[in-house]
Parts: sequence; structure tokens; C-alpha cells
Amino acid sequence: MKIGMCMFLWTTKVTGEHEAILRDIKATGFDGVEIPVCEGTPDDYRRLGDLLDAIGLERTAVSAMGDPAMNLIGADAATRAAGVAHVKWAIDCAAALGASTLSGPLHSTLGHFSGDGPTREEFERSIASQRAIGEHAAQRGVTIGLEALNRFECYLVNTMEALCAHVDAIGHPNIRAMYDTFHANIEEADPIAAFTRNLKTIVHVHISENDRGVPGRGNIPWDETFAAIRASGYDGWLTIEAFGRALRDLAAATKVWRDFAESPEAVYREGYAHIRRHLDAA
Repeated sequence: MKIGMCMFLWTTKVTGEHEAILRDIKATGFDGVEIPVCEGTPDDYRRLGDLLDAIGLERTAVSAMGDPAMNLIGADAATRAAGVAHVKWAIDCAAALGASTLSGPLHSTLGHFSGDGPTREEFERSIASQRAIGEHAAQRGVTIGLEALNRFECYLVNTMEALCAHVDAIGHPNIRAMYDTFHANIEEADPIAAFTRNLKTIVHVHISENDRGVPGRGNIPWDETFAAIRASGYDGWLTIEAFGRALRDLAAATKVWRDFAESPEAVYREGYAHIRRHLDAA
């Protein structure tokens, strides 16, 4: 397994200005970082990939869609086409970065609600959108890890059972699922079983505390979680996802209204030790 740190804690646009942070993440022991793909061009991400290579950090990518004008499940064909084009752009950026995995809630618009639960028509539209995205991802050597989000952030897929059933219906090898301990803690009756039952579909794991702060300081059942991960044979990334108030728009989107840690360094240094200790114990 590889241990990663998501750069959302600092920014939605990683550049050379973050080199000192990246080097300290490497010095802490991390195998790589998760790079937000929210703006820019593939050339920007290619240059960032060169910097990460020089530091010795591997990388994954993460993205989300917050604009209803790019709704992959919307009734309007032009809106869906805009969404597919946006995800294809994110895939191109991830490939240029050197990331083989792009994860996140790339199935529907973050924070956009219809007032009802998902409909059969929305799932059908999603299948068509995801198959088009999957074809482009395959051409670029990228696998998409769709993320189930809690009910306060999306309505299409809230549980791993719903997500993985949808991935099965999509039926494309480059469209898979990711597991996030924060969302599972909210939505799953049995968060551990939600991981183990759906292991065949999972390509990425976010290690995120119940308050999205320092892993290990909250109430996620970490002993059981890491024991299940170790016993499962999962051999992908365990990436810390935490949030702070460094960026006003990102803090608002993730509903972060207070500080969860005394510093970003506490999050990634203590978080890394937390993962390493539990993996060793398991």
C-alpha cells in the first residue's frame, strides 16, 4: 500500500509555490500526494509532475463538479455534454500530471439537489455519461474512482452499495469506486462491511476523520478499519483528506467553519504516523 496526502488542505491549485510543503510531506514519509484538478491546462500539470518527480513524490488526482451547468445527470443534453467535456479535461490534466487515478464525486454536481431522491432516468443518463467518460479515460490510461458522498452533499449515490451497483451498471473497466471513511461514517450502518463487501470495485481510499481534521483524533473506528484493509489484500492508496480554512471558497464548499487542528503540519505528520502505526499493528 501507498500513503498519500491530499493537497486540498492548502489549495485547489498546486504550483511551485508549494514546493517547501511538498518536500516536507516527502520528508515525513509519504509516498505521494493527491493533486486537485480544478483549473489550468494539461501543460500546467505536466510541469507540476516534473516538480513532483524531482522531489520523489508519486501522485493521484482528485476533482469535483460544482456547476449545475455541467450536470452529468441533468435532463438537458447540452448540460450533460458540458459535464462530459469537463471531466475529459480533468482526465487530460491527470494524465499529464502522471496520475493513473482520478477520484472524487465525478458522477453529479456537488451540492446540487432536485428535492427528491435519484430517479431511474437520472441513473440512465449517468450511465451514458460515465461510459463516454470511461472511453476517454481508457485512452489516457486513467481510472476514475467515483465517490459516494453523504446526503448533505449529493443525492445520486450516498452509500457504497448504491455506488458500486451503479458502477456495475455502467460496466466500464475505467469507471470504478473509491471509499471515504468520513462519508461512510455518516451514511453506512456498518462502515467496515461497506468496504469489505465492495472491495472488488474499490480503487482508492480516503482516510478522513469524522470531523475532517487530524486522523486519529476523532471517532472513526480506526482499529477495525485498518484491520479490514490489511486483511482484504487491498494494495492501493490510503490518502489523507482533511480540510481547513486556508481558502474561503473551498472552506465554504466543504462546510468548514472552524479550525480542526492547530496547524497543517499536525494534520499530515500526526496523520502519517497514525496510518503507519495502524498498518503495522494490523
